[in-house]
Amino acid sequence: MSALSTQDLTIRFGGHVAVNAVTCRFEPGTLTAIVGPNGAGKTTYFNLISGQLKASSGTVHLGGQDLSGLSPSARTKAGLGRAFQLTNLFPNLSVLENVRLAVQARLYDGLNLWSIWSDHRDLTERALALLDSVAMADKHDMPVASLPHGDQRKLEVALLMALDPHVYMFDEPTAGMSHDEAPVILNLIRELKKDKRKIILLVEHKMDVVRELADRIIVLTNGSLVADGDPAEVIASPVVQQAYLGVTKEDEVAA
Repeated sequence: MSALSTQDLTIRFGGHVAVNAVTCRFEPGTLTAIVGPNGAGKTTYFNLISGQLKASSGTVHLGGQDLSGLSPSARTKAGLGRAFQLTNLFPNLSVLENVRLAVQARLYDGLNLWSIWSDHRDLTERALALLDSVAMADKHDMPVASLPHGDQRKLEVALLMALDPHVYMFDEPTAGMSHDEAPVILNLIRELKKDKRKIILLVEHKMDVVRELADRIIVLTNGSLVADGDPAEVIASPVVQQAYLGVTKEDEVAA
């Protein structure tokens, strides 16, 4: 079981350092929540790990493999799974066809994705099972482009699960979802946590979700790693109270 690590990972946009020499290691069997105020560099850090952005300096390793020079698709093949980057895979195909293609890509890498699906009943059954797990089996024949936002989010998780990555990366998975839809995604993440071979990274603003799901919290502020540890201890720390929750020493005295 391979760990994911970043070493001095940094990106600069002109004179602005958006992520500043972040060194961190993520172990299998652990869900790590990445928190911080708006603009702290959380999503940028995700983009550096998954390859959407090219680092100014530093490295990303998964096990013994240096991913730093690889494209996002090559990192996906290496085992990094980034949720919500697959939304428009095939917007004019049906929900089932999208998931089936993801299943086929995972099982038959390098073969023709447009081969005759009628010969692959197992692919369809696997795709339907994934759709059932995200409560979308009843919408399997709808075009992806016609789906409301919440259903697109659920479909993205199904696509990610179809790829069966070693690392699951969720960037605010319930953002924009209704109160009734959000529990479906959170329950899926709970189920994924049961597989102790996997690494789960979660960017999330909702602290009740972080408290419930996280085994560990790291905190970014102004692109720098400022706290790392047990959720209860990190949430209670002065640096998090001030940087993330906006609580100052004066507030504490007044309270």
